[in-house]
Amino acid sequence: MDIIKVLQDELQIGYKQAEAAVALIDEGNTIPFIARYRKEATGALNDEILRSLDERLRYLRNLEEKKEQVLGAIRDQEKLTPELEAQIRGAMTIVAVDDLYRPYRPKRRTRAMIAREKGLEPLADLISLQMTKEPIEKLAEAYISEEKEVLTAQDAVNGAKDILAERISDNADYRTYIRRTTMEQGSIRSAARDEKEASVYEMYYNYEETVKRCAGHRVLALNRGEKEKLLTVKLDAPEDIALRYLEKRVIQKDNPYTTPILKEVVADSYGRLIAPAIEREIRNDMTEKAEAGAIKVFGKNLQQLLMQPPIAGRVVLGWDPAFRTGCKLAVVDDTGKVLDTTVIYPTAPQNKVEEAKTVLKKLIRKYNISLISVGNGTASRESEQIIVDLIREIPEPVQYVIVNEAGASVYSASKLATEEFPQFDVGQRSAASIARRLQDPLAELVKIDPKSIGVGQYQHDMNQKNLSEALQGVVEDCVNKVGVDLNTASASLLEYVSGITKAVAKNIVAYREENGAFSDRRQLLKVAKLGPKAYEQCAGFMRITGGRNPLDGTSVHPESYGAATALLERLGYSMESLAKGGVAGLGKKISDYKKLAAQLEIGEMTLRDIVKELEKPGRDPREEMPRPILRTDVLEMKDLTPGMILKGTVRNVIDFGAFVDIGVHQDGLVHISQMTDRYIKHPMEVVSVGDIVEVKVLSVDLAKKRIALTMKLGTK
Repeated sequence: MDIIKVLQDELQIGYKQAEAAVALIDEGNTIPFIARYRKEATGALNDEILRSLDERLRYLRNLEEKKEQVLGAIRDQEKLTPELEAQIRGAMTIVAVDDLYRPYRPKRRTRAMIAREKGLEPLADLISLQMTKEPIEKLAEAYISEEKEVLTAQDAVNGAKDILAERISDNADYRTYIRRTTMEQGSIRSAARDEKEASVYEMYYNYEETVKRCAGHRVLALNRGEKEKLLTVKLDAPEDIALRYLEKRVIQKDNPYTTPILKEVVADSYGRLIAPAIEREIRNDMTEKAEAGAIKVFGKNLQQLLMQPPIAGRVVLGWDPAFRTGCKLAVVDDTGKVLDTTVIYPTAPQNKVEEAKTVLKKLIRKYNISLISVGNGTASRESEQIIVDLIREIPEPVQYVIVNEAGASVYSASKLATEEFPQFDVGQRSAASIARRLQDPLAELVKIDPKSIGVGQYQHDMNQKNLSEALQGVVEDCVNKVGVDLNTASASLLEYVSGITKAVAKNIVAYREENGAFSDRRQLLKVAKLGPKAYEQCAGFMRITGGRNPLDGTSVHPESYGAATALLERLGYSMESLAKGGVAGLGKKISDYKKLAAQLEIGEMTLRDIVKELEKPGRDPREEMPRPILRTDVLEMKDLTPGMILKGTVRNVIDFGAFVDIGVHQDGLVHISQMTDRYIKHPMEVVSVGDIVEVKVLSVDLAKKRIALTMKLGTK
């Protein structure tokens, strides 16, 4: 198999692009590094395509390895024919290879195996040839043997039938046809184990849908309902079509002695051996595809969440709401340093509202707090009301934001949080995290397991290894797109930088603590276990503000410093002008990029990237993302009425719609059908996590805490 050609066709890219990307991956380069600094080689393939390519490359190489193992095993049995070898080498999936290997795979002791041991294979061959002119039972008498436990002619016939049933089951062409037909014409059906029992799966209590139309989120819901023993799920296959197909292939002649027996064999082979295996395979395939889709959606949501713009230059009060144990507060300055922590008890059962307000007023005046970040967990509704009342009472201009606190409790109880805040309890750590995730979402959220951030669906039901790998890749891409400040970044942030391992990230922090701030990127080579290859991968993503070389504060890679310096000199600029905030309008002075790139001995794409960076050094791509809604007043669910138009923040995007925070502590659902007047396959064609959208209230169910919203504002 030409793996490069397969990658080219599947990803719709050039052959040389695929070839270059594979070569770079094989050399040990990371995806962010290839995407950012090897654009000439790959034709500017982005990180998303490169990750897909890397994933498929691993699959195809595993497939080739599997083929060699299978060919070796069949060769050892001396049963490998040129035709079979060609079929195996031409197979495009592991399932197809398994189908071809099935007749030769060592099996557990089957009924057919026992029949062969009893010497009944010649009788099976006679039946299969369909040429006998005598009743099979009469021929079977020759195989009666007390010693072999074949006591009657019928025993012999039954054994022969078992051999034939297994042969049919092992035929790769038959399985391929039946699997494809079942995928195209089969349906998935579910029923309640107990219809009287109320559950979230009620819509699946009497549910049926074709396999090919069953959406991924429904597949995952059916799986979970089945796992929780609330649903029974069955695949209804087109049995008549499968049996007719098998009979046509197996019964070549109309022989009165063999035809009835072969019909029984076909029915037994299909019902006992083929159908159950095909059902398992199709259910597994549906699950794998559903999981892949869910992981993709989760990854997109996570990317949007991590790339939310930081709110810089403000002192933030982090508020972790609670009832009995009180609301934990943490004051965090504009650099993320915790200045103060305390606990107030304005909520039930203590209800010390006035006392809490007094504490809050003092903190606001003392630290010049202008923003309150409130977690959306237990008691957040009550906390929000107190904050709104407080804002009305004080002269200072203070705003608040309800922050999704998913994962804050996981972080606050983690070893990392204990190391970061040894003097704080879990509540204080949580409050600090809630404040910081508003100031710099990326730097704070990387400390939390991505699965705990709460922007996916059914994440606990899917292959955890695949999910973790995909989400780690998303975090890595986000961190490297933004870049990190080498002198302030935590070890948990540094470990996502291209080429940096957990151990090396800790070594960077240790070096910084021992030797002081980095003043030059090349100092990284003095860090323990950080060699030339790791330096090549990470250097461009590390930023040093105010260092010896102004280029260290940009995303220009050290390998291009010579070209960048020559470019500035050629156009009449100095490093000092770069250090003062960039060289505005630099690109306008270049009339021919291709010619200049050749003169500087770099690629044209690299030159354009350098120019863009020199014009605005250290540009943060998050600045282009929508900013969170800052509030000063409270809205309750009972205040909502159909027709009301509100602004909201998209909190989560799933296959069937999006959940939008409209400031009432219960996210509303915009169903996919209510997003736009045009047809869309997935909500992500219209919205992303973090988007600020205008919505209209369709209905409110206070009892079930459900809010239906529409983005089609002309809808009545």
